[in-house]
Amino acid sequence: MFYDEVKVSLRAGNGGDGCFSFRRAKYEPKGGPDGGNGGRGGSVIIIGDTNQADLTDYYFKPIWQAKNGETGRGSDQHGAKGPHLTLRVPVGTIVVDRDTEEVIAEIMEHGEEALILEGGVGGRGNREFKSSTNRAPREFTLGKDGERGEFLFVIKTIADVGLVGFPNAGKSTLLNMITNAHPKMGAYPFTTLFPTVGILEYPDLYQRITLADIPGLIEGASENKGLGHRFLKHIERCKVIVIMVDMQGTDNRDPLGDYRILVNELKLYKPQLLKKPMIVVGNKMDEPDAEKNFKKISSKLKIPFVGTSCISEEGIDTLKTKLLDLVLKIRADAQAEADDEVEA
Repeated sequence: MFYDEVKVSLRAGNGGDGCFSFRRAKYEPKGGPDGGNGGRGGSVIIIGDTNQADLTDYYFKPIWQAKNGETGRGSDQHGAKGPHLTLRVPVGTIVVDRDTEEVIAEIMEHGEEALILEGGVGGRGNREFKSSTNRAPREFTLGKDGERGEFLFVIKTIADVGLVGFPNAGKSTLLNMITNAHPKMGAYPFTTLFPTVGILEYPDLYQRITLADIPGLIEGASENKGLGHRFLKHIERCKVIVIMVDMQGTDNRDPLGDYRILVNELKLYKPQLLKKPMIVVGNKMDEPDAEKNFKKISSKLKIPFVGTSCISEEGIDTLKTKLLDLVLKIRADAQAEADDEVEA
């Protein structure tokens, strides 16, 4: 089971209490205050980790708490700080406050950290209150409680290219063929129940891009039918969208109608998705009716359209080239924009 959305309860550590103490030593019958401060409680931090595939750890253990700070002690000894609680999550995870529904953190890179909850401040020992007019202070303070909250961890897949299509359009087969990923394949709908990311290598060019096989979409997905929003949220961060259509029209489907439904579902879910670069892939070109359907659709599309077959490997090299060109252009534009911001 792939867990891409879990509810968690998090709590930072409490601060340690300050100490009330007076020095008691030989030949010092009136030793002064020597109560130390309490240590600060541990904070809750999340960190991106590419070795984490999903949120299984937090599904089976939804409650996490950082350590408390130690209390202060006599002889001017301060309590130790509570160690931070570090939670490792997959890259692409967002953290949502369940009370306010506000996104409070978004982890986009390996090693990126975000502070979720701060530990409580430690209390002050009575030595802190000593002054010229208060030589024997009897005041001390307790440690503050650490922050706590209820959160939602949600994975939104990060990939250069997202493969979108109806069940059995051939997305998993294509991903298995051109990348190092091995998604489940079968001659029945919804063989893919969670996103699978593979790496497409270009050894001669010393380049690589990532492709995500997104669970099959059906009409009404924008209204959460089928795999619904569980599918659609994973396409948001992809740089390029590949819409894969079955050119044979299996089960009396209309390839052009399928394309229009897929585009409409993306638009209904989030109109900004249609601003992303797109390529339409007409798959299963080895089938009898594929060529006729391909010619029919070609004249009606204004975006790149590539015919492919995972059996004969027709069009595969062309598709790989187009994908690399688009991704490299997007990366270059993003780098140029970043450079302009630094100069400004």
